[in-house]
Amino acid sequence: MTTLHTPAQDARSTADQHLLTTDNRDAYRAGMTTAVDLVADRLAAVRRPQTGVRPADLAHEVDAVDLDTPLPDTAAALDELGRLWLRDAVWFHDPGYLAHLNCPVVLPALAADALASAVNSSLDTWDQSAGATLVEQKLVTWLADRAGLGPAADGVFTSGGTQSNLQALLLARDEACARLRRARPGARLPELLGGLRILASDVGHFSVVTAARLLGLGEDAVVAVPTDHGRRMRVDALAAALADLREQGLEPMAVVGTAGTTDFGSIDPLPAIADLCAEHGAWFHVDAAYGGGLLVSPTRRHLLAGVERADSVTVDPHKTFFQPVACSVLLVRDGASLRHVTHHADYLNPETAPEPNQVDKSLQTTRRFDAVKLWTTLRVLGADGIGAMVDRVVDLAAETWPLLDVHPDFDVVVRPELSTLVFRYVPAERLPEDDVDELNRHVRRSLAATGEVVLGGTTVDGRAFLKTTLLNPTTTGDQLVAVLGLVIRHAEAWLAAR
Repeated sequence: MTTLHTPAQDARSTADQHLLTTDNRDAYRAGMTTAVDLVADRLAAVRRPQTGVRPADLAHEVDAVDLDTPLPDTAAALDELGRLWLRDAVWFHDPGYLAHLNCPVVLPALAADALASAVNSSLDTWDQSAGATLVEQKLVTWLADRAGLGPAADGVFTSGGTQSNLQALLLARDEACARLRRARPGARLPELLGGLRILASDVGHFSVVTAARLLGLGEDAVVAVPTDHGRRMRVDALAAALADLREQGLEPMAVVGTAGTTDFGSIDPLPAIADLCAEHGAWFHVDAAYGGGLLVSPTRRHLLAGVERADSVTVDPHKTFFQPVACSVLLVRDGASLRHVTHHADYLNPETAPEPNQVDKSLQTTRRFDAVKLWTTLRVLGADGIGAMVDRVVDLAAETWPLLDVHPDFDVVVRPELSTLVFRYVPAERLPEDDVDELNRHVRRSLAATGEVVLGGTTVDGRAFLKTTLLNPTTTGDQLVAVLGLVIRHAEAWLAAR
C-alpha cells in the first residue's frame, strides 16, 4: 500500500532536517564548518581586492537559477554561492581595497556574529533578549562615557549612520516643536514644520537631506554652510546663517557638525559650533560615523574635543572599530529625549512593564544583537588595541600625504585629519580640465577592470578626483607607493593612446 504524505507531515520532515534544534546540533556544526572552510579556502586564493567582474558577466549565471527547485543540501547551496558570489566578492581585507568606508573585520567580532545569528535574539523587549539587553546598555554607557556626554546619557544601536542621523534629527525636530508649542499652544505638527531648518556643512553626509525629507521638512530645510580650505565648516559662515534664520523668523532646529566627512575625513570645529548652538538654542548633533574611532585612539582623542557638548552623536563601529556590518550607535546627552520615539503597545512593551525594553528607544522593533560583536572585540583586544589600529591607518594617510603633495603630477586637496586622501593626476602637459577629468575617471575604471586596486572617486569643485580611504591597518607605505605608481602608469597609457 502506498503511503501518502500530508502537508503537515512534509512540514514536520522539513523542520526536523533544517531547523536549529537540540536534535540538529551535528547538522548545525557541519553546515557552519562547511561555510567557514569555504571562506577560508577563498581567502587562501585571493590575490587582489576584486576580480574585475562586470554585472553582465554574472547576470546570466544568476538568472539561470530556478529558485522554485531546491538543491539537495546546504553544501550544494553553499557551493553555488561560491560561484555566484564568493568567487567575485570584493574583499575589504585586501590592502588594495581603498575605495569606501569598508573596513576589514576582526576575528572576535566574526565569532560573535555567528553566535548572534544562531541564537537570533531580538533586542526589542527583555523577554526576547534576556542578557543581551544589558550587554547593549552597558556598551552604550561605555561609549557615552568615552564621548564625555555625562551621567544622563543614553542611546541605542542602529542599522547604520543613516538611521542614527535620522533618529537624532527626529529628536531634534520634536524638541524644537515642543519649544515652539509653548509660544503657540495647540499648534499641530504640520503648522510648525515649515519654519524649521537644519544647518550642516556643504560636504556633510547626504543622510541629513534624506532625514529632512523623511521628517516632513523637505530638502530645502537643509542649509548648507560653506567650508574652509580644509573642508571644515566655517564658524563665521555658521554664525551668519544662524543670524539670518532668526531675522527671517525661522527656527534653527539643529546644527550637524561632522567628525570625519566621507570625502575628506575633515573634522568640523566642534567647540565653536557648540558655542553657537548654545547661543541660538539649536540641537547640536555630531555625525562621527567615520571619526568615532578616535574615541579609543591613544594619541588622537583630542581631535574630537567638543563632542562632549553634543546633544546627540552618531558612531559607526562598522567603520573604524573594525566590526562587521551592521553596527552603528546613536548616543544622546539626555536619555529623556528618547521619549520622542517611544510607543507603548500592550502586546509588546506595556507602559507598566518592569523590565527594560530597548524598543522604547528605537525606531526599529525587531533588531539584531549587533552589540555583541563590539562587546566581544573589546573583551579580546581592549579599547587600546582597537585604538592602535585606528592610529595606524591615520598615520598611514599622514605619511602618504607628503608624497602626493610634493609630486609634480598630483594635485591633493587637503592634508588629512583622518585616513582619507583625495587627489588627482594632472599631467605636465597642459590639458583642458574636461580631459583631466576623463583621464582620472579612466584611471579608476582601468584599475578596477584589472582588479589590482579599488580606488574611490568623487567630485571636488566640479572636477573629477580619485580617493583612497585607508581602513586596513596591515597596509604598508610601500604598498601605497606602488598604488600611486599604478595610477601614474595607467594615466600615462591613456595619454599615450590619445
